[in-house]
Amino acid sequence: MPGNSGVRGVKSAARTVALLELLATRGDRPARLDELAEELDVPRSSMYQLLRTLVDCGWVRCDTTGSLYSIGIRALYTGTNYLDSDPHVRAVRPFLDEASDLLGETIHLARLDDSNVVYLATRESHEYLRTISRVGRRIPAHAGALGKALLAERPDDQLPLADGSLAALTENTHTERATLLADLAAVRERGHSIDREETVVGIAGFGFALRYRSPATDAISCSVPVARLGEDHEARIIAVMRETRMKIESALSPAAGAPDWR
Repeated sequence: MPGNSGVRGVKSAARTVALLELLATRGDRPARLDELAEELDVPRSSMYQLLRTLVDCGWVRCDTTGSLYSIGIRALYTGTNYLDSDPHVRAVRPFLDEASDLLGETIHLARLDDSNVVYLATRESHEYLRTISRVGRRIPAHAGALGKALLAERPDDQLPLADGSLAALTENTHTERATLLADLAAVRERGHSIDREETVVGIAGFGFALRYRSPATDAISCSVPVARLGEDHEARIIAVMRETRMKIESALSPAAGAPDWR
């Protein structure tokens, strides 16, 4: 959930958002009423009324027995409209196509969301099976090229990271803050991030922050199987992605009068 803006929250609205986010994180695992009530610490009767309202509105769906609940189709409609209405996403898509054609690899656009990154667009390689980086997926920012590129745009004392150990997605993921900070220092020095099987085993990534906002909230990356990643190919990926970043930033200088979305 976003940080406190100083405006008093509406309890029912906050509860609704928490429920939808919980259902979304469960993916293909539907939940029962009692599970949801317990997880969100909401009375069972209140949870039932909330679920039925959201089912009627299409935000939640239930099975034919009325005992299992999952995210509804209205969430897809809203998510799609978010992507279609965002001028940055629309403008970046052609550049992703161009980079993917030049490299023959998978290219991503993602946005920082608190301590995670969310994939906004993906151009898949035709050379290997797709990764799990689908549009809408959230992964910890510390665990991959996209997130590290964006974290490196911020001072170490302002990183949106929880205290304690960091979650591991593979055995190569940074789990200690000290090693992550050392990596981010290297990102700042070289100008791009590198993910060597930190998010997905067998996949390396190269991330580049897009600085049309300050600090940057969006980044692009190239993912490639480590089995195909020789020195020459790595150098070409970095060169193409660096040029792609320059093209995007030139095309997306702030327009006069355009909304500056937070």
